[in-house]
Amino acid sequence: MKIAVGSMNKAKLKAVETVLQTLENELDISPIDAPSNVSGMPFSDEETMKGAINRAEFCVLHHNVDLGIGLEGGVTETPAGLFLINWGALAVKDQVTLVAGGARIKLPEEIATRLRSGEELGPVMDDFCQRENIRHGEGAIGVFTNGMVTRDLMFTHIMKLLLGQYQYRL
Repeated sequence: MKIAVGSMNKAKLKAVETVLQTLENELDISPIDAPSNVSGMPFSDEETMKGAINRAEFCVLHHNVDLGIGLEGGVTETPAGLFLINWGALAVKDQVTLVAGGARIKLPEEIATRLRSGEELGPVMDDFCQRENIRHGEGAIGVFTNGMVTRDLMFTHIMKLLLGQYQYRL
């Protein structure tokens, strides 16, 4: 089974590999630099979901694969403040794309303010933590949950939701 993941992000790839290794099929998982065709910092559930769908569908439309996976992180404004969100999509050629959403947590106001002013979460987190590539490791969720939930774990949950829907549909 050939699977394309519409991202080069290490945390996203780890999530996909962790979940798909439970399948008994022989797997060929390839990262693809797929465009999300949404802003660099998706700012709503709709935009974040659309980014995941775009990545997944790009994989099956432009590559010879059985499954395309798209995972997208973003934020959404709520009455309680700005929340970190994440969405995933699983595409199969000539079938309706499956979609699932995951965990969400409120971001500290000092981070939210910077995002509202147009900055992207990855660089903001690198600056905040005084480290590089937070998005490829524990992610903002890992920082703000004290490592209890990391970015790959957050996307692992979404991958389980997607794979479960895929298996149900079979």
